[in-house]
Amino acid sequence: MTAFKSNCNLKIFNKREDIHHHLNNLRSAGKSIGFVPTMGALHAGHLSLIEAARNKTDVVVCSIFVNPTQFNDKKDLENYPRTLKEDLEKLRAFKCDILFLPEVEEMYNSSEIWKISLGDLDKILEGKIRPGHYQGVTQIVNKLFDTLKPDFAFFGQKDYQQVMVISHMVRKMKIDVKIVVCPIIREMDGLAMSSRNVYLSPEERIQSLALYHALTLAQNLFETQSIVETKKRVRSFLDSCPGIETEYFEIFNARTFKPLNSKNAEVTIALIAAKIGKIRIIDNMYLNKGNSH
Repeated sequence: MTAFKSNCNLKIFNKREDIHHHLNNLRSAGKSIGFVPTMGALHAGHLSLIEAARNKTDVVVCSIFVNPTQFNDKKDLENYPRTLKEDLEKLRAFKCDILFLPEVEEMYNSSEIWKISLGDLDKILEGKIRPGHYQGVTQIVNKLFDTLKPDFAFFGQKDYQQVMVISHMVRKMKIDVKIVVCPIIREMDGLAMSSRNVYLSPEERIQSLALYHALTLAQNLFETQSIVETKKRVRSFLDSCPGIETEYFEIFNARTFKPLNSKNAEVTIALIAAKIGKIRIIDNMYLNKGNSH
């Protein structure tokens, strides 16, 4: 038996064939399927996606799978937080209907090869710093979409480049799913929620706020300053912040995901990545305040 039912009605599946069959039956009964893919260590950001799926679809499916093919560093994979007991409690509290919890052997075999053309999306920013990362992301998301065949899939704005990559894959492969992008959920002081935040020391936790402050500075400067001047002043601010090793700060057209030097985009987004100690943090913010999250 590969599924069991908790007293909070969360069904858990470990096998692709079983969950595929179960969801087909629900679709045949006229139910719409919303899907939230995760790697576990759930926080309020993930739970906001489940809530969005709950509000939009009949059946909410979450997956927890720490995907080995998207990690460049084996130590990073080994150290990725795994908190299944707490995750299950949160999923039940937020009335998730189904959890897909496969083992690596269920999702991959040793002989398979995956390669998708992503244009420049895997050559810039995160793609440049983490070569091969987005091949691994698209590989597993494609498998999950093929298994679950959701009507809607919910992703957080925090991983904005990932959203652009997955949207590109969906268009290129003509996958019948609607991508829903949900706002960033932040701590009270502005830090974007991330499963990795737990690894920040108290001092690093304070230093990490520089990313949020840099983005809000960019948003305020954007009202009156050129993009070139905005980038110059934000980078100067980051250089003055203790403990921050900035990897990039860029201003892009949010629709095309191309860099901007003038304010000619309908929606503009600032993207930032930095290391604080050994922990790497990414964040972003729309600069047009009407689109701000």
